Amino acid sequence: MSGMEAWYMDESSEDQRLPHRLSPNQPVTREQLQHIGVYHWKLNADIYENDPELQKIREERGFSYMDIITIHPDKLPDYGNKLKMFYEEHLHLDDEIRYILDGSSYFDVRDKDDRWIRLAVCKGDLITLPAGIYHRFTVDETDYTKAMRLFVGEPVWKAYNRPADDFDIRKTYVSSLRRHI
Repeated sequence: MSGMEAWYMDESSEDQRLPHRLSPNQPVTREQLQHIGVYHWKLNADIYENDPELQKIREERGFSYMDIITIHPDKLPDYGNKLKMFYEEHLHLDDEIRYILDGSSYFDVRDKDDRWIRLAVCKGDLITLPAGIYHRFTVDETDYTKAMRLFVGEPVWKAYNRPADDFDIRKTYVSSLRRHI
């Protein structure tokens, strides 16, 4: 995976900002991620304001809304509580699209067997997590990431903490996994 590394996580409850790799490491491939609906692009974040490649992806996928969030103790009000909230396992009724403009962080997603996969994202990584997938987010030990949040239509920031299996979007997502087995 050019630019983005992914692996199965250990069960440790140590600091969430640590890598949490199994020993030996169990990497996850781009294809494995695509089977659970997670997609990745590597772009040039230095030109994000005028990047034709980013513009093409936004047009093809209908990512009409965009804003930028900086996650750092000095930049995000109520940083500690926000980080706890982002790290609660949850799902959304819409895809989650993030483009890392600077810094680095982790997205954790559940595979079809409910195991955690950690995605290490850094500057230039654009990822999409499908609506209905259980996931969470945390900064790494740098405590810093700057990300563009993209959305189809008007943004809806509502997160539904697990368990949220009764939502139609969750049922649709789970049935899409069965088609890939």
